[in-house]
Amino acid sequence: MIGALFSLAKPALHALDAETAHQLTIRSLSLMPITPTPKDDARLAVDVFGRHFPNPVGLAAGFDKQCEVPDQLLSLGFGFVELGGVVPKPQEGNPRPRVFRLTQDEAVINRFGLNSDGLEIARQRLSRRRGRPGVVGVNIGANKESSDRVADYVTCIQGLCGLVDFLTINVSSPNTPGLRDLQGEAFLDDLLARSIDARNKADEGRKKTTILLKIAPDISLETLDAIVATALKRGIDGLTVSNTTIARPETLKDKALAKEAGGLSGKPLFVPSTKLLAETYLRVERRLPLIGVGGVDSAEAAWAKIRAGASLVQLYSAMVYKGPGLIGDIKRGLLQKIEREKASLAQAVGRDATAIAQGRFQIP
Repeated sequence: MIGALFSLAKPALHALDAETAHQLTIRSLSLMPITPTPKDDARLAVDVFGRHFPNPVGLAAGFDKQCEVPDQLLSLGFGFVELGGVVPKPQEGNPRPRVFRLTQDEAVINRFGLNSDGLEIARQRLSRRRGRPGVVGVNIGANKESSDRVADYVTCIQGLCGLVDFLTINVSSPNTPGLRDLQGEAFLDDLLARSIDARNKADEGRKKTTILLKIAPDISLETLDAIVATALKRGIDGLTVSNTTIARPETLKDKALAKEAGGLSGKPLFVPSTKLLAETYLRVERRLPLIGVGGVDSAEAAWAKIRAGASLVQLYSAMVYKGPGLIGDIKRGLLQKIEREKASLAQAVGRDATAIAQGRFQIP
């Protein structure tokens, strides 16, 4: 039903500029009643981070930036949703226009710049959903004008622990000047050490909030080595691979929009992000669960992410083009993969990581 409604609404939505269409979508979701999430086949369940996910298909950060409609999104069939990014103080982000559809490429370029209502508003909204089912997390960042960006992450962790299941430390957005510098070894070591300490203190006496780190797809393998070593040293719970890319592949068809500044997501990100995922899996050696993000637009793409090393996958840009019916399509397709290959999701994780990293595997 929802997929059919999207098919009817898509021409009207795509006639609007991308940000206005998105705001209208959020508004429409906010008017929906909160309904129970669909029951998933038990074979799709994933248990990682000490939590139970009814299926491995999640919504990536950036869709519900202001934490307005998490339960409505869960009711679409997602196994989990990631909200935000949230920063301590409200900020408007970059000037509009700041998001562009590359329709021929099934891609999106955005340079939002972490526009956020701020931590306090996010806390208020999340407090209202206490006790409701569903795995919900928040992507956290730093204010653009902050004099101590590490302190901004600590502030967000202190404010959100106990309200969500996981927090994703975003040091990989290309749209906040200098933010990716926090992926450097010394900065990252300090950031993760202070973040874990803040989490442990905030969650004392209760179940600990999962702490994840989201990395950029544009890093070198040497930088990846350092990131993995630091993540393991500081005891974070997992890695999300990857954020949007500043690269502009020559294969992009929409040459004019490709010149826009910002992070590129969608189908063109699939191959580089999946290769980085496989490289990351080989380095963590199952010591950290991974979430695979970037260009997931089908069951085949989700299965490739899992076989590259992801325990969970996330999507966002594909929803712009294929609508919410995609969620069910992916879940049905994954069940077919499980039946055909006679392998559980857990058994499939990382099965092709070496071949993908070495370029010996044809990524769909």
